[in-house]
Amino acid sequence: MFDFSTAVLIIALLLGLVLLGVHVAVALGVTSAIGIYMVTGKLRIVEATLASTSAEALRDFTFAVIPLFMLMGEFMGRSGAITDIYVAINKSLRRIPARLAIATVLGNTIFSFVTGVSIASAAAFSRIAYPEMKAHNYDRGFSLGAIAGSSCLGMLIPPSVLMIVWGILTEQSIGRLFLAGILPGVMLAVMFIIYIIGVAILRPETVGEGAAHVDEIRVEGGLDTEKVELPMAQFLVSVIGVVGIISAVLGGIWWGLFTPTEGAGAGAALALILAMVKGMNWRGFVDAIYAVGKTAAPVLILLLLAALYSRTLAMTGVTSAIRSFFVESGLQPWQVLGIIVLIWFILGMIIDSISIMLLTVPIVEPVALSFGFDQLSFAILGIIAIEAGLLTPPFGLLVYTVKAAIQDDDVGVQRIFMSAVPYWGIMLFAVILIVLFPQIANLLPNALM
Repeated sequence: MFDFSTAVLIIALLLGLVLLGVHVAVALGVTSAIGIYMVTGKLRIVEATLASTSAEALRDFTFAVIPLFMLMGEFMGRSGAITDIYVAINKSLRRIPARLAIATVLGNTIFSFVTGVSIASAAAFSRIAYPEMKAHNYDRGFSLGAIAGSSCLGMLIPPSVLMIVWGILTEQSIGRLFLAGILPGVMLAVMFIIYIIGVAILRPETVGEGAAHVDEIRVEGGLDTEKVELPMAQFLVSVIGVVGIISAVLGGIWWGLFTPTEGAGAGAALALILAMVKGMNWRGFVDAIYAVGKTAAPVLILLLLAALYSRTLAMTGVTSAIRSFFVESGLQPWQVLGIIVLIWFILGMIIDSISIMLLTVPIVEPVALSFGFDQLSFAILGIIAIEAGLLTPPFGLLVYTVKAAIQDDDVGVQRIFMSAVPYWGIMLFAVILIVLFPQIANLLPNALM
């Protein structure tokens, strides 16, 4: 029979280990082993459960989606196609206020279709966009806030690693999740651009308007887009390559021509061809494989132990107990959602997005569904809320990624945090809109799948 103290002990042990600095994968494994032993009292069952969970995970082709999509993004990033498109966007927006910041949001939106990792977007555009904004006398905090905020689009616009992880944890269709993220992602991008234009109108000095000269000092390794000559043939190869790969991969998944795993494999192969056409050499190929391996291996280990953790929650009855506790608490649905979002924000201050999902989604999703929240729209608002936590001080990982990438001692972390606050607020507003209008997430999946 279930003992509520078991639930408290399992959750407290897991959070305690994470807060003490134990790696999330180790914390999940230790907590799962202890939880199963508390229920069964036999080490043999603990070993058998771990073995069976590992075997099932290794046989599941869904787990291959993550490294393959990462590989696709890595090849396309190294091809230089995204940089070509950013340069073209920048040059085409000459007459628009704050064009460099807007080009950064649009560039991040396109880059999101290539790589589903926000940290990768933040690092890339810190090197591409920040030197240009700095040279045109943009306020440095505003520039970096735009980069950190718009990099969050990487987790929402497909193919997104967070959506894949959420789909694996909740056994939802990854294709439907991909579709569900498009309209919210575009909505967020539009709201970011409206905010940037508003700042440009109200405080033109923030975006370099009225400056007497252009400071030609750029961050080391940065890109001077004003001086980059972009031949039409090079631009067309980049655009056709990026749009063609995205359309082939996502279109094939949505129309049922192949599974997400097959689509990811096809995308990686097409991206490799594009990178070779654009001049990637053997060294670049090896570096891309190595970079993906370093990133994907820990994620896959986390997913394996998260599967064990989910099984532990089911065996011990923790999920059912927590769901019953909230249902019987008398709380209103919006209050329950507020508690869940608050937990995500707090965790976002100290750990990464995937770890937050692994720790919380197996518990909170059943609670949300029992209060009548739509499963698909809850996934999207959850992903937005979790990613917003990465902009939250004192340990917002996206902000520290941007700070590390620019290597500019004149800009402190606190200044970047303050400049990222408006984007955090916009993301919170997007969460509220999706709660009020779940069809924002459901429209495309219901229409196309």
